[in-house]
Amino acid sequence: MSALRITFSLKENTIISIFLILIATSCAQKEEQGEPLNEDPVLVVTPTAKEVIKAMAEGFKLGNTFENGKNTTTLESVKPIIDLYYNSHMKSMRIPTTWMDRFTSTDHLADGSGNLNVNNTRFKELVKVIDYAISRDMYVVLNTHHEQWLKRQYDGSESFDTKFGTLWTGIANYFKDYDYHLIFEILNEPSGKLGEWGDDWPDPTDPTALYHTRKLNEIGYNAIRATGGNNATRLIMVATNGEGTDAMIEKVYPDKSSLPGKGTDPFVAIQVHSYNPWAFCGQTGSNSAYPGDEAIANKIKKVGAHSRLLGVPVNYGEFGVGRETNADERNTELVRGYYRTFASTALSEDMSYNVWDDRGWFGLVSKDGSHFVNEIVPAMLGNL
Repeated sequence: MSALRITFSLKENTIISIFLILIATSCAQKEEQGEPLNEDPVLVVTPTAKEVIKAMAEGFKLGNTFENGKNTTTLESVKPIIDLYYNSHMKSMRIPTTWMDRFTSTDHLADGSGNLNVNNTRFKELVKVIDYAISRDMYVVLNTHHEQWLKRQYDGSESFDTKFGTLWTGIANYFKDYDYHLIFEILNEPSGKLGEWGDDWPDPTDPTALYHTRKLNEIGYNAIRATGGNNATRLIMVATNGEGTDAMIEKVYPDKSSLPGKGTDPFVAIQVHSYNPWAFCGQTGSNSAYPGDEAIANKIKKVGAHSRLLGVPVNYGEFGVGRETNADERNTELVRGYYRTFASTALSEDMSYNVWDDRGWFGLVSKDGSHFVNEIVPAMLGNL
């Protein structure tokens, strides 16, 4: 008998029991009739978005690497960082990845039409990094990151839609056999023409900016789902505009119908970011602008309330405190307290998080990945 493949939620215990009974009955009947049983039935269990988000729990972001190349893009250089976080019991890693700009044109991961270049050295190293993290039973979030060719120029035309759809079709096809530990994030921090404060861009609340943000989510979502295989039930994350800020979640996704799948897909989640207030969190900020633990927690709880209203889980894909000049401010109990408050509140609201680490202004590990800096991560995880 050929292998039987069944996919359903981990919590569907009743359904699991029924299917197992049916499988056992079928096998017994075939044995009675003298039919060969060549393979044992294969039971494939696919966790829902809520279950994956819960399992992702604490995580980090591999910043300034595959999205802009400021740090070396090899498994050899990244492996110590993954190991350091893994040994601290973090369970997920977000890999910002730029495919069609930021790097030189000869080093783009896709051509001008969005077709994937699987022979690119950076792509091969990206695959090695993903494979290594998953081999350690970590969840990995893969996205399209800067992509300014899209965010800064998008006008809703078919040419952009086709290119973006082609890009995601290629990514999804390449990774379609990966299990649920790999997660796709459609577009990091929609901004520019998709809605951004200042610089003469459309305001994030502009109806066209909101429509275009949702439209691109839908294009990426449809491209992924159309490839089938494990992509039919892979967790897909969609972001808010205004550079992904959590403050826009109620505007971009006021109800389930505003999401890809119109709220009927249990394998969709929302990703938001927070660097609020920027006067404290930003690289030019100051500790004197810290609004207090309660203010930080209350904003996260507001997002949690909207998540429960939608019945759709949320991942905080970025947060942190950076300092371009007065770096000593990061080595303080106040900053460690901010990270601890943010992380613990997100988890208490049934959200996962991937804290921003760029080994620079927002750095949490040393350049070589040998140790944590300023004891921020141990404090955040409650180990101090």
